[in-house]
Amino acid sequence: MGAESTSSSGGGIDRNDRRYDTPVVLNVYDLTPMNNYSVWFGLGIFHSGIEVHGREYGFGAHDFPVSGVFEVEPKACPGFIYRCSISLGRINMSPTEFRTFIENVAAEYHGDTYHLISRNCNHFTDDIACRLTERRIPGWVNRLARLGSLCSCLLPESLQVTTVKQTPEYHHESGEEDGTESLTVTTPRVSTEFDDDQEKRLLSPLAAVSPMSGCRDMTFVKEAHT
Repeated sequence: MGAESTSSSGGGIDRNDRRYDTPVVLNVYDLTPMNNYSVWFGLGIFHSGIEVHGREYGFGAHDFPVSGVFEVEPKACPGFIYRCSISLGRINMSPTEFRTFIENVAAEYHGDTYHLISRNCNHFTDDIACRLTERRIPGWVNRLARLGSLCSCLLPESLQVTTVKQTPEYHHESGEEDGTESLTVTTPRVSTEFDDDQEKRLLSPLAAVSPMSGCRDMTFVKEAHT
């Protein structure tokens, strides 16, 4: 079974107690207005995030061996155009238990491991969906990641030329329930050079955020350390 049968290590959650029953939703975004035309041919360049307990989680690129998993308001990932939401099922997991889960996953998804073809934001959401519900995200969401050589020529020029590099920083953020600690990002610096790392950022939300935004709406999830 999926994560809906999960209980806390302290024996905390009764599997028959549905207080923490919550949907798992895939939120899909367009990276380019060209999707309005290419989607009719089964193609498109998309970003996706997983929404659980009122927050949306995604994966983005940066240059450091720390968590590249971030959270935003649902359906409002900076720099992208919201397209649709797809229900992936339901889980019975408390917010605290889910936070432990996502922090453990964050330890596996460092920002410097992001790769356009084999490890992008859609691979992340597919992995999370499988772990939580044993369901995969729709194939069309990540189809063009398998055609990486096409992606760069289909993206708008602004995403091909400008790379916004983010530096994650820890800060203490006390949640009402679990007192979680998150990461934020510093003011981005802009490079107009097309370097060897450009390809891995083409599907990353951190490449699409406006350099003037300061990414105030995006925080990184601190990875769990064992």
